[in-house]
Amino acid sequence: MTANSLRDQAVALLRDGTSNAEVARHLRVPPGTVSWWKQRDLEKRGELPGRKRSTCPHCYGDQLDTAAYSYLLGLYLGDGHIMWPKQHRVPNLVVTCDDKWPGVMDAAEQAMREVFPNNSPCRVRRTGCHDVKVYSMHLPCLFPQCGPGKKQERLIALAPWQQRIVDEHPWGLIRGLIHSDGCRVTNWATRTVNGVVRRHEYPRYFFTQTSADIRGIFTAALDSVGVEWKASIPRPEGQVNVSVARKASVALMDEHIGPKH
Repeated sequence: MTANSLRDQAVALLRDGTSNAEVARHLRVPPGTVSWWKQRDLEKRGELPGRKRSTCPHCYGDQLDTAAYSYLLGLYLGDGHIMWPKQHRVPNLVVTCDDKWPGVMDAAEQAMREVFPNNSPCRVRRTGCHDVKVYSMHLPCLFPQCGPGKKQERLIALAPWQQRIVDEHPWGLIRGLIHSDGCRVTNWATRTVNGVVRRHEYPRYFFTQTSADIRGIFTAALDSVGVEWKASIPRPEGQVNVSVARKASVALMDEHIGPKH
């Protein structure tokens, strides 16, 4: 029996709904050969299913989940970066999440699914943390701040369309930045009342960042929602703490952010 007659028989069986494995067993040909014949037949008839393209509001006018994007933008500006190794055809967004905060890891992955509904995020285990990743050719479209080098060593400014989203969803950005480079802690101080030393505890939010641009984006968002903040003197390595300690502002942060989990 010639190869052409075998292929014709295989194609006929496949069109009738016979599985690849059954056709391979019946005709005694390798399963890979059957898969190739099926692919070529589907291609010839114009029925070959295509890979779903990544969504992009700029290139294709796709709908963007702006609330999820605002949160993901905060994660990216804090602990995220975009990589495009030479051996990869597609760039990837990486958000590094500490294993102590599985809830943050879940939230990061969910935001990626909502912003890129046709893509599948993944998690890569590292020592004490996981990299939550998503691959897309349109990452530079959605995160124009990406570029070579560290974020604190280059200009970081929101594009007008990003600023409009942040203005609409400021708490998403704040939450993403706190979940990446921030925390909620309990501070304490002592005071003497009638000769008795008493310990006073109070909650406080901290955001630590070297980039003055990213700190400016964070504090501008805090101003927009009425949260009072103070910035520390820069450390020798350039890091600055932005703290939120006033009772009303902490209560507002607790309502929208809360402790990491």
